[in-house]
Amino acid sequence: MSEKRTFSISELSQEFDVTTRSIRFYEDQGLLKPSRRGQTRIFSTKDRVRLKLILRGKRMGFTLSETKELFDLWDETPTGNEKQLLKMLEILSTRRAHLEQQKNDIAMAEMEMETAEARCREALAELRKRETKTSKAATDDAVTR
Repeated sequence: MSEKRTFSISELSQEFDVTTRSIRFYEDQGLLKPSRRGQTRIFSTKDRVRLKLILRGKRMGFTLSETKELFDLWDETPTGNEKQLLKMLEILSTRRAHLEQQKNDIAMAEMEMETAEARCREALAELRKRETKTSKAATDDAVTR
């Protein structure tokens, strides 16, 4: 008979490089459901997988409520279902559109920065050119006196 693997909060914290406070927050939000032995949280393999999915979703821009909704759909039918897959596609589509907008915004900001930088360099060159003429004229004036 095989024994199921369990994890402490500190083990998960170290493995996924997140704070124990974050893990407790995910539990408070209903995303993780560890069992307890007194005050000690005992996380299952399912909790470990869910934490991994929470962090992956976070990197992709999923909100915690979107992640919870996907988990809830999975819990209804653990073998996967059409509702869960459609919801996942909807979230991915929304995130992709958001990322595209961010990329466009970044490209626009870079163009504006390049333009501002070029104008500053031109103005600086013009200023230095005037200063050189003024300095040369002052030197020439002092020599002729």
